[in-house]
Amino acid sequence: MAAPSLKKIAYHTLQQGKTLAGLAHKELSTKLMEVFAPGATPGNFPINQDLIKEVRRSMENLENIDWREAEAGVYPKSQLFEAPWLEWAKKYPLVWLDMPQTWQRRKKNKTREIPKIVNEEDYPEYYLQNFHHQTDGYLSDHSAEIYDLQVEILFNGTADSMRRRVLSPLKRGLKKYLYKGSKKIKVLDIATGTGRTLQQIQSALPQVELYGLDLSGSYLKQASKYLSSRSGDLVQLTKGNAEKMPYASASFQALTCVFLFHELPRDARQNVLNECFRLLEPGGILVLADSIQIEDSPKFTPIMENFHKIFHEPYYRDYIVDNINLRLEKSGFSSITSESHFMTKVWKANKPV
Repeated sequence: MAAPSLKKIAYHTLQQGKTLAGLAHKELSTKLMEVFAPGATPGNFPINQDLIKEVRRSMENLENIDWREAEAGVYPKSQLFEAPWLEWAKKYPLVWLDMPQTWQRRKKNKTREIPKIVNEEDYPEYYLQNFHHQTDGYLSDHSAEIYDLQVEILFNGTADSMRRRVLSPLKRGLKKYLYKGSKKIKVLDIATGTGRTLQQIQSALPQVELYGLDLSGSYLKQASKYLSSRSGDLVQLTKGNAEKMPYASASFQALTCVFLFHELPRDARQNVLNECFRLLEPGGILVLADSIQIEDSPKFTPIMENFHKIFHEPYYRDYIVDNINLRLEKSGFSSITSESHFMTKVWKANKPV
């Protein structure tokens, strides 16, 4: 067996370092919360050793597939190391400074502390919340500035690896269009947030025309900042609701949507899928990534059950038992497949020709 390359060793070392950093941050922040805001400390949820071993095994499998797909050319290996490290280092103190507000919000069970300047009529009711106890919800520049770093910490450095799981099915689904080369391929990332998934797609598929949609103007500003600093064509970003997207029918060859559905009520999930079906041209592909569910990952049920208790995720408990395959079929999709990687489940579905 050939010895692993230096780049492979560097990648695994980086992932292990991010995991340790995430765990250390959580350990220290929990101890501080116990001292300064004891009423905010979540209850103790015992996790047995077998489950811990399964989590580690699943994380290792995620790392391995991440490396294999880079080695196979699904995306450049450079993407494995791509992150705004210097910017995150500057923003890390902001994460700590934000914590006392988060602790107090958790302690007092305040989940609708939205900036006063926000016109609430511009947003659906379910959106006007402090998801994850996030300061300002998704509706301020401050929230958008520290979000990516917070998510990396939350998932112990695996967030980008989990997002990348959409790239392989996306590229397979677009293969027929790439071969034809007769027209520009248009891909829309729904609920694009700060644009991390768009950056990954741009790196893996530089020849496609990219669009991004999100409800938060603040997060779109952050996405624009990141994307404009990269080489490649301009990405078209639009503010809008995924339940009623401002695009013509049959105007895209592919759609992606990452980490949105667990923050939607049941009816909204169906509305978004109906809109996805409308926007795709016949033969087009939808790649959807979100949290694992109890049906496909029963061994992680205690983690899923605890997640919505520790964080403010009002629709998560319903999501983890929702039948997304059935919803996709109801919208008209066919050739539906799904697979799970660590804490992420990925669906691929086609609009029939």
